[in-house]
Amino acid sequence: MTADMEAAAADSFADLFKRRKKHPFTDIGKPCANCGAALEGPYCHVCGQNADNHKRSILHLIWEAIEGMFHLDGRLALTLPALFFQPGKLAKDYMEGRIVRHVPPFRTFLVALLLFIFAAEHAIHSAQHHAEEEAHKRAEALATPQGRATEAGKMRLEAAKDRDERLADAARDRDETLAEAAKDRDESLKDPDEDRAKVLKDYQDTVAKAPVDYQADVAKAQTRYAEAIAKADHLQNNPLAAQELLEADEKMRKAAAQQVRSASVTTGKFGGVTLNVPEAGTVVVPENGDPIVTPGGEGHAGPATAHAAPGKKDHWPKAGLAKALENPEYYMVVVFGWGHRLAVLLLPMLGLSLALVYVNKRQYFIYDHLIVATNLLSFTFLTNALGLVLPDPIRKWWFVLLIFWTPINLFQTLRGAYGSSIVGAVFKTFFVWTSTLISFAVLLTALLVFSLAQI
Repeated sequence: MTADMEAAAADSFADLFKRRKKHPFTDIGKPCANCGAALEGPYCHVCGQNADNHKRSILHLIWEAIEGMFHLDGRLALTLPALFFQPGKLAKDYMEGRIVRHVPPFRTFLVALLLFIFAAEHAIHSAQHHAEEEAHKRAEALATPQGRATEAGKMRLEAAKDRDERLADAARDRDETLAEAAKDRDESLKDPDEDRAKVLKDYQDTVAKAPVDYQADVAKAQTRYAEAIAKADHLQNNPLAAQELLEADEKMRKAAAQQVRSASVTTGKFGGVTLNVPEAGTVVVPENGDPIVTPGGEGHAGPATAHAAPGKKDHWPKAGLAKALENPEYYMVVVFGWGHRLAVLLLPMLGLSLALVYVNKRQYFIYDHLIVATNLLSFTFLTNALGLVLPDPIRKWWFVLLIFWTPINLFQTLRGAYGSSIVGAVFKTFFVWTSTLISFAVLLTALLVFSLAQI
C-alpha cells in the first residue's frame, strides 16, 4: 500500500513539469469566466481572456512570469534580427504604423537597458572576484619561505631588466645628443654668415653637458634598482608578507581616503568671521582682513585649523570621494542604482540630435525621432550587454567589432528610416554619433559625481 502511494505521489509530482498537450476547443457557446460572453474559440472575442481552466505546470508558470516581464512572444523573433541587421526597415515600420508585427520600441529599450545594467554589474563583480582570487593565490605562495624566495627572485629579475633598459636608454640619448650636436655644428660652419666662435662654443657646451646628463640618468637607474632589490630582500625575509598582501588593498584605500580628507577645504568661525581653512601652509584671505598663512608642515593642520574646528564642515564632493575610496563596493551599488534612471535621459538627448539634423524634413515629428532613438539605444545596450558577459578572449574582439558596427547601424537607420542619401547619411551619422558620445560622457560624469553625494 505504501509503495503504491509513493508511486502515485511521484507521478503527480512529475506531472507538474509535463507540458500539456493541445486539445481541440470543445467549449463553444459556454460563457466566458470573465465577462460572460458566449465563447466562439479559445479566446473570448469580447474581453480577450483565454478560455481554458488556467491550470498550469510549474515550468509554464515560470515561463509566463518571464514572458509577462519581457513580453517574449513571436514578435521578438522578427524584432531582434531587424534591430541588428535591418534597423532602417524596423524604424520605418514603426514610423509608418506597422507596429503589431514588432515588440513596442520603448519596451525593447527598457529591457535592453535592464540587461545592460545586469551585465555591467556581473562584469564588475567578476573582475573583483578574479582580483581577489589572484590576491589569495599569491598570498598562499608568500606564506611559505619557498614562495617568498620565488617572488623575490622575480622581483630581482624585473629590477635588473628595468635597470638595463634605463641604462641603455641613457646611453642612446647621450650618443644621439652628441651626434645631433656634431651634425648641427658641421651644418652651421658651412654657412659663412654664422658666428664660428659661437657655433663652436655651443657645441662644446653640449658635449660637456651630455656626459653629466648621462651620469644623472645612470644614478637614477641604479637608485631605482637598489630600492627594488631592497624590497625583494624585505619580502623574502618577511614572514608576514602574505598577511600584508591581503591587507594592502584596504590600507591603500584608507590611506587614499585619509589623504582626501586632509586635503579637503573646511569652513569655520574665527573671531566672528567665516573663513575657508585649507591645508596648512597655504594663504587664507578672510573677508575684510589681512592675508593669513596657516602654519604647520605638509599634511598637518596648524593652529588656524584648530580654531576653526568647532564649525568644521567637510564639503560633500571630497567627503563623498573619501567614502567611495573606503567602500568602493557600496559606491558602485549607488552608481548602478541611479544609472538606469539617468540613462533614460539619453532618449531625449538623442532624439534632439536627430531633430536637429532633420529639421528641414517637416513630415517627421519628435515622436518619430524618439522611436528611432529607442531603436539605436536598444541596439547599443543589447550589444554591449552581450560583450560584457562574453569570455575574456572574445570580449576584446567583440568590442572592437562594435566600434565599427554601431556607427554602421546608425548609418543604416538614417538611410532606411529617413531616406537620406549616402553622403547626407554619412555626415548626419557623424554628427549624431559624436553628440551621443558627448551626451553619454556628460551623463556618466554627472552620475559619478551625483552618486558621491548619495553615499
